[in-house]
Amino acid sequence: MGQDPSEIRENIEDTRQRMGETVEALSYKTDVRARVGDAVTNKRDALLDRKDQFVNRIVGAAPDPNQVQANARQAVSVAQENPLGLGIGAIALGFLAGMLVPTTAMENEKIGPMADQVKAQAADTAQQALEHGKQVAQDTLQAASQTAQQSAQEHGQQLAESAKQDAQSTAGSVKSTASSTSGGTDF
Repeated sequence: MGQDPSEIRENIEDTRQRMGETVEALSYKTDVRARVGDAVTNKRDALLDRKDQFVNRIVGAAPDPNQVQANARQAVSVAQENPLGLGIGAIALGFLAGMLVPTTAMENEKIGPMADQVKAQAADTAQQALEHGKQVAQDTLQAASQTAQQSAQEHGQQLAESAKQDAQSTAGSVKSTASSTSGGTDF
């Protein structure tokens, strides 16, 4: 036996501590209501975290609605102020498409050098019209894009609110399911 009494006391204290931890673990395992409550709380918290992340991602991606609205008005204004420019751009684009079509031998024979001169002049005019049309189309596209972004933000906010309501409803049903699962029985 040659153990020191202080060593024996330490061993007894360590054994008591381990026994206490074991009793707590066994007590928790037999307490079904507490375990179900913990599981429900964990699931609810995870669901709410995912909802918050989703809402933040949607709201963060949406552009400023006032800026989108102003740019849409500007695009409409440009198109209304300069419909001729838009038309000229469309004509120029059609002309260039026609220029890409190869000529026939008959056309080359009948028209020849005069066609080359007309083509060169038309190409210059078409290039100028195309540049102007590009600018008008770019302004219009920018305004339309901004309008679409505004609409996306509005729909995103509605979706976020709906997701929030669904998450709250789901959390409530999880709680009621947990309550009915435990049956109000004390363990």
